[in-house]
Amino acid sequence: MKSHKIALIPGDGIGVAVTEAAWEVLGRAADGAGFKLEGTTFPWSCDFYEKTGAMMPHDGIETLRGFDAILLGAVGWPKRVPDSVSLHGLLLPIRKAFVQYANIRPHRLLPGVEGPLRASAFDILCIRENTEGEYAGAGGRVHNGTADEVAVETSIFTRKGVERILRFGFEQARKRRGKLASVTKSNAQKYSMVFWDEITAKLAAEYPDVEVANYHIDAMAARMVMAPESLDVVVASNLFGDILTDLGAAIQGGLGYAASANINPERNAPSMFEPVHGSAPDIAHLGIANPIAAIWSGAMMLEHLGEAGAAKAVMTAIEAATARGIGIEPGKHKTEDITAAVLSALG
Repeated sequence: MKSHKIALIPGDGIGVAVTEAAWEVLGRAADGAGFKLEGTTFPWSCDFYEKTGAMMPHDGIETLRGFDAILLGAVGWPKRVPDSVSLHGLLLPIRKAFVQYANIRPHRLLPGVEGPLRASAFDILCIRENTEGEYAGAGGRVHNGTADEVAVETSIFTRKGVERILRFGFEQARKRRGKLASVTKSNAQKYSMVFWDEITAKLAAEYPDVEVANYHIDAMAARMVMAPESLDVVVASNLFGDILTDLGAAIQGGLGYAASANINPERNAPSMFEPVHGSAPDIAHLGIANPIAAIWSGAMMLEHLGEAGAAKAVMTAIEAATARGIGIEPGKHKTEDITAAVLSALG
């Protein structure tokens, strides 16, 4: 029987519960499709940091390298460990070490879910550059704690990095509805963002079948609210993509549906799949976390692993559950009840 080795990092807060829910659903889907998921759980989290002084062991990256994919829950507990520590100690090192430069986030209304906008139907695939740009980590602070203190944060945009994320976006647009929106702020950032626009124009000549539009970040934020149905594939830098995808989650009904994939398109290292709702420490022990985003992320993982049939079955089961009103109202259903509804729809 074919099998896939999956590294499970439940992390903090509600990440533990939603990872458990997603893993149960994925296991059921794998059984139904005739393959096996072999999971190994790693306790890397803010708890782990408080015990060891690190978010993961020094050999954590090499440990993960031997897996086919990574399923992450959520990381962070700001009152105990600064987000800057947890992010730079676990998520960013994994994304960079495994060259997971394409962050993919789907935004659409699930059956039965009413978003905050008048739009009744939209299907946006946001693609965020995931390894450089504004989150490159280049910079520093001097004269710390004095009136002369200076903090410098430098965005890094390489031709290789920008071209590969845009090319990935063009390829996704070609598979979908043939429309790509490139997002910058080139009227104000005359070096990095003009650079991005120039590479977009260069690649557009290679994809004459894809309709290309260029937007400034502020105009794109307005368009996602006013006319989300007009968008197909949206490509943006690390920071702009981060902001737009939370906006996308809001228009699709909330962070409970915010699935994502951190993809290594060359497949020479594992990709990582995670809901992006955060660890939500305030509700972590109430049993009311919505696991749909985690389950949806798991479906994206199955598709990436070549198990398209199982991935489709999971998505169909999610849609069947939300169509019945399960998991569409925050706090109304327990995590276990939503999971049970998805499992029941899987049969």
